[in-house]
Amino acid sequence: MADIQMNVETALKKDMENKIKKGLQKEMKKGTGFMKEFKDFISRGNVIDLAVGVIIGSSFTAIVNSLVNNIITPLITLITGKVSVKELFVALDGKEYESLEAATEAGVATLGYGLFLQAIIDFIIIAFVIFLMVKGINKLRDIGKKPEEVVEETPTTKVCPFCKSDINIEATRCPNCTSQLEGENK
Repeated sequence: MADIQMNVETALKKDMENKIKKGLQKEMKKGTGFMKEFKDFISRGNVIDLAVGVIIGSSFTAIVNSLVNNIITPLITLITGKVSVKELFVALDGKEYESLEAATEAGVATLGYGLFLQAIIDFIIIAFVIFLMVKGINKLRDIGKKPEEVVEETPTTKVCPFCKSDINIEATRCPNCTSQLEGENK
């Protein structure tokens, strides 16, 4: 009995393996399957544009960090009187600490709202600069375009003075209310 069960399991396993092999072979014959799809995906214009955008964005981070750290943060420091916006925090144990680092070293839970404010400032700056870049690119794109000519279409309908329905401009009688249209009799 055990031999029959083992033979059935082996046969089922081999049958499943054959089906999987046939399925893979079928997919490979469809144009090299996965690799062809991957090549088509990578060679699309949108993917390449996205890759360029990511590379430019990551290198742009250094410029934004410099702007924030060397220009905006000192201005905010001047206004708030604190060393840095990043240093704004509340110690949850109720005690006062010299810095966020000192509170963290003491093992105190803190609400580092200064770090959150700094992230918001960074986001606003990045979003504003990207907006300016997109606006500039759109202007450059529009420079080469010719303005579209506006062609006024001649009307093909008119309004019946009796029932106010739209009717053909050449009609002498309204098809809706059957009124004779004035000045158009023969």
